[in-house]
Amino acid sequence: MKYVILVPDGMSGLPVEELDDMTCMEKANTPNMDLVARKGVVGMARTVPRGMVPASDVANLSILGYDPQKYYCGRGPLEAANLGVDLGDNDVAFRFNTVTVSGGKMMDYCAGHISTKEAAVLVKVLSEEMGGGKFSFYPGTSYRHLMVARCSGPEEVESMTKLKCTPPHDISDKEIAKYYPKDPEITDIMNRSVNVLEGHDINKVRVDLGQNPANMIWIWGQGKKPDIPLFKDAYNLTGGIISAVDLIKGMGRVLGLEVVEVPGATGYYDTDYDGKAKAAMKVLEAKDLVFVHVEAPDEAGHNGDIREKLRALENFDRKITGPVIDMLAADGCAYRVLIMPDHPTPVKLKTHTADPVPFAMAGTGIDPDDVTVFTERSAKSGSMGLKKGSDLLRMLLDVS
Repeated sequence: MKYVILVPDGMSGLPVEELDDMTCMEKANTPNMDLVARKGVVGMARTVPRGMVPASDVANLSILGYDPQKYYCGRGPLEAANLGVDLGDNDVAFRFNTVTVSGGKMMDYCAGHISTKEAAVLVKVLSEEMGGGKFSFYPGTSYRHLMVARCSGPEEVESMTKLKCTPPHDISDKEIAKYYPKDPEITDIMNRSVNVLEGHDINKVRVDLGQNPANMIWIWGQGKKPDIPLFKDAYNLTGGIISAVDLIKGMGRVLGLEVVEVPGATGYYDTDYDGKAKAAMKVLEAKDLVFVHVEAPDEAGHNGDIREKLRALENFDRKITGPVIDMLAADGCAYRVLIMPDHPTPVKLKTHTADPVPFAMAGTGIDPDDVTVFTERSAKSGSMGLKKGSDLLRMLLDVS
């Protein structure tokens, strides 16, 4: 049996007035996802346990079959794993974004989706000017980067991991002053970064070109060294992960899954959907399971861009869902597929919510229910009802 998990990040959402009070899932033309719903079973899943922040690390851990209430370690350590940064017992890893701040407000959580090449230069300057002591800075992809704090001992580790750090995409267009972490060292780094970055030649050029400058860093998403069982030990399966973002790839490395690099995968609207679909089939030649993640719908949600979110959903359906299912059917193998977002990212809110998400599951040995389209509304009437997110993988595997 082959298993496929397809995750269009942030796909679900809320009704939009401009779409005649339909959601983006309802408006988008997604015949292949509808086919999965029609041939399988549909329901809703709570991927973010009550009381936890609706973040991608929490939600994707759930989809991969790990209860976040037991295994959650924070975003930073997972991104560190993908960047090859080894964490000690007294280290705390933070995610930081290069952002655009103006007039004391968070104008852009991603600095115009700055290129990885530009951002790497800026992070190097940060490291030279502000690193070398307790704090170290590591470049990641586009606006997503890593800072590691070498703490004095367990007490400081505990204190840092409990800091309230607000994701920058949660405070778009808001005054930033009241959202700083309540830690003088972290706050000082964020403020000093303005002096380092604002006048850099890269940002001067970006401004001249009408692009948002990366004139500050915003620190968040902290955690300590993860302690999570390997996927093969938990489920007796081999598998691979396909994604463009360090978080998901790092999660795969921590779980011992093969992380497949797709050269054209960008984590944005222009990602290589076709390349991801081909890579998924290549993984299944040697592995039992493949997890395919696409960030584009989530980015469109954060940007409040209805048109791009619709386009991302239709691209995912046409270029990933359809080809993968067609190739599996042509191969004649027994297979099961699960399609679901990790969390909602409503375009009007521009951030994640903790609401349950729709899922559709189809394939060998799964008898269909009465649902014929894959939307938030239809999923609520599906035969599967409301499930705990971390239980879905065992349902897909038919393991009690």
